[in-house]
Amino acid sequence: MIRRATACSIVALVAIASILTGCSTAPSVSASTRSGVEAVELSVLGAASLKDVLTAVKTNYESAFPGTTLTLATGASSTLRAQIEQGAPADVFLSADRQNLQALADAGLADGEAVDFAGNALTIVVPRDNPAQLASPLDLARPGLKIVAAGDEVPISSYARQVVAKLGALPGYPADFAAAYAANVVSNEENVRAVVAKIELGEGDAAIVYRTDATASSKVMAIELPAEAAVSATYAGVVLGASTHPAAAHAFLDWLAGSDGAAVLARFGFLPPS
Repeated sequence: MIRRATACSIVALVAIASILTGCSTAPSVSASTRSGVEAVELSVLGAASLKDVLTAVKTNYESAFPGTTLTLATGASSTLRAQIEQGAPADVFLSADRQNLQALADAGLADGEAVDFAGNALTIVVPRDNPAQLASPLDLARPGLKIVAAGDEVPISSYARQVVAKLGALPGYPADFAAAYAANVVSNEENVRAVVAKIELGEGDAAIVYRTDATASSKVMAIELPAEAAVSATYAGVVLGASTHPAAAHAFLDWLAGSDGAAVLARFGFLPPS
């Protein structure tokens, strides 16, 4: 009887040890899995003029959706589009125009339709002390003025050309206003933030930029455009076909275009899309 009891005890101890060993060797479970939230990292490419607001968007979105992390990169929309065409991995592309998104759609690189999420106005900026003493947009055609612009394919350049064309059609503006403006351009920068930086440093007398970039800098002064020359910039986004998390990417884009995203954008001076 003693031997049988001892044997039973040994069997019981072995069983308990096996259970404990199994528990200690079980694979670890991440906090996101235990909470039922899938960890997702979204790569978001955005226009240079969105740099500041996207930092706030990241904070708000990650707080509202635990487990989702936004990785941000900004630059000229045309440059980012070219990088995507060359295979750069990303989930969402936020452009300062619709043309770059249409190019991606035409190339079969977009997942779904483009979504408009913000608007912007344009203005003229000069260094804070305004050394060239610009008084109105008419002065942009003054001989010898140094105008800083962006590259031809950068969205701000397309919007600026529209502004110049409208100004040239106003009463009191010379017929060759657009040509005189073009003759005053002394540099073409990579993106609109680089344009503003040149004006801040006094390396140019004036530039046409987004109003949000003008208000974000304490080193420049804005000279408003007449209502007749106003041009509205439209910001739109698209989920990329190469996204590894398309459902999460679409959810983020919908949030940005919704009321919560609009509230963050408005704090930085962005307007509803026109």
